[in-house]
Amino acid sequence: MNARAFRRSAVALAAFSASAIVLAGCASGSGDDAGSSDEKITLTVATFNDFGYTDELLQEYMDEHPNVKVVHNQAATSNDARANYFQKLGKKGLADVEAIEVDWLPEVMKYSDLLAPVPDDLKDRWLDWKTDAATDADGNLIGYGTDIGPEGVCYRSDLFAAAGLPTDREEVAALLEGDWAKYFEVGDQYTAATGKAFFDSAGGTYQGMINQVEAAYEDPDSGDIIATDNDEVKDIYDQVTAASATQSAHLGQWSDDWFAGLSNGAFATMLCPGWMLGVISGNAPDTTTWDIANVFPNGGGNWGGSYLTVPANGAHVKEAQELADWLTSPDTQIKAFENAGTFPSQSEALTSDTLLSSTNEYFNNAPVGQILTDRANAVTVAPFKGQYYFQINDAMQQALTRVEDGTQDAKTSWDQWVSEVDAIG
Repeated sequence: MNARAFRRSAVALAAFSASAIVLAGCASGSGDDAGSSDEKITLTVATFNDFGYTDELLQEYMDEHPNVKVVHNQAATSNDARANYFQKLGKKGLADVEAIEVDWLPEVMKYSDLLAPVPDDLKDRWLDWKTDAATDADGNLIGYGTDIGPEGVCYRSDLFAAAGLPTDREEVAALLEGDWAKYFEVGDQYTAATGKAFFDSAGGTYQGMINQVEAAYEDPDSGDIIATDNDEVKDIYDQVTAASATQSAHLGQWSDDWFAGLSNGAFATMLCPGWMLGVISGNAPDTTTWDIANVFPNGGGNWGGSYLTVPANGAHVKEAQELADWLTSPDTQIKAFENAGTFPSQSEALTSDTLLSSTNEYFNNAPVGQILTDRANAVTVAPFKGQYYFQINDAMQQALTRVEDGTQDAKTSWDQWVSEVDAIG
């Protein structure tokens, strides 16, 4: 899941979670694995936003492991969780099982020796690219994959109809099938017919494009910054800024105007990882024409996702590994999906009838389980994100914003970005 990807309507709940974060239960008995001795132990699990780990779900684990009490500490935001994680990693005070967001992963990987590796017999349970991203140079997998963010294209069927474009989701998928040039070509058709914006922002669109580049900003082998000399980065920047001039609503994601645009028709399409469906429905509850097409420009794309990690200096490392194993098992990932819409990264879970038959009433009963499974299977690249990735990408997002708000032209903003990147490292 993404740091900012929780519904505005859930902010009050998140704030409540910050002050009332303990979700616990307990039982007693015996077994052969975690909690198998007569000694009762407490395992803490630290997450953020909503991983789908309800009281009822955690109680299932405690019922199966009678000597284990599970306490769930849920931070209000991933930023809060991140600050706590890096302040205490390798020291004292972290939970037995700590959730991390994929956005932190480059920094986490620098401290992989402080985390207990995932057992070898579990390494093949996730999609390959999910596992590859969390495997260090010594071959140690340091994260148990939770959710992922496979992307489709969300669109407003009423706005497509007004432009004379197809509205059936299968026909829309066929219309948009192809590369990014095809997506922007359809955008030209839409804006010519309506005079309105086709997509929400240059920044959001750029993110979907750059996530398909295997090594955008840094060399995976040397760690050297290659961003400003990478022709793929420049090409993506040129494509999206050119399209932005006529097709973008110029609404920065997560801004008040962007949230309003979800309901007022300010744009006709947006790139949609699975978790974005809740953002749309939560912030445009009375809009009845949002749908999702089983397509993504240039193939597959992923935005967001998380892992569970086990600090190596915890008091109950073996038992914590067993809990992390259970929380990322196929059955549990499906239950978490049902609870919170967190899309599974576990290969076996992606074949579940429960998942594949899942529909979303808000999106006109779209078969989101099948669509997002297809989108997940279309992902072939796990982008390399080194220690400077997010500094560079944040500077790029600011460069795109300068172009969209008219403070700089595309060339001047690019040149400033180059200077900022040159000063990094």
